[in-house]
Amino acid sequence: MRSFICLFIFFVTPLCAFAASAPNAAQAPLPTVELTIGGHAVTAEVAQTPEQRERGLMYRFTLPNGRGMLFVFDHPQPLSFWMKNTPAPLSIAFIDSHGTILNIRDMEPNDETTLHRSQGDALYALEVREGWFTEQGIKAGATVKGLPPASKE
Repeated sequence: MRSFICLFIFFVTPLCAFAASAPNAAQAPLPTVELTIGGHAVTAEVAQTPEQRERGLMYRFTLPNGRGMLFVFDHPQPLSFWMKNTPAPLSIAFIDSHGTILNIRDMEPNDETTLHRSQGDALYALEVREGWFTEQGIKAGATVKGLPPASKE
């Protein structure tokens, strides 16, 4: 019996720890913000802590039309994003402190080698379903309205 208990503890304890940290574990709901770009609305989850920004849209297979994630930083800076553990195809807009889109990039699912960089100092990055910006006719230079203040890390 003692051997059984030891084996149980040896095998089950690591499994419980793994389950608690599994990538599919539910992420706490993030606050949302309503953004407007060229008359088009986007409801975006707001990722403003380092942990929220690191997780981002990882492990999500789809992103509904008109929905996205807004990454908010504490000061304007060059930003780089990649698609590690992100199976949904996305487009990203890098946005400066005045709400102007600096550049937009399409990102391939699960691409861990390509870095998508801002063309200038960005305070925000907005990820949406791939192709959404193009479908709406939104390009670099457009203004994003409804942005929250910079993050206070």
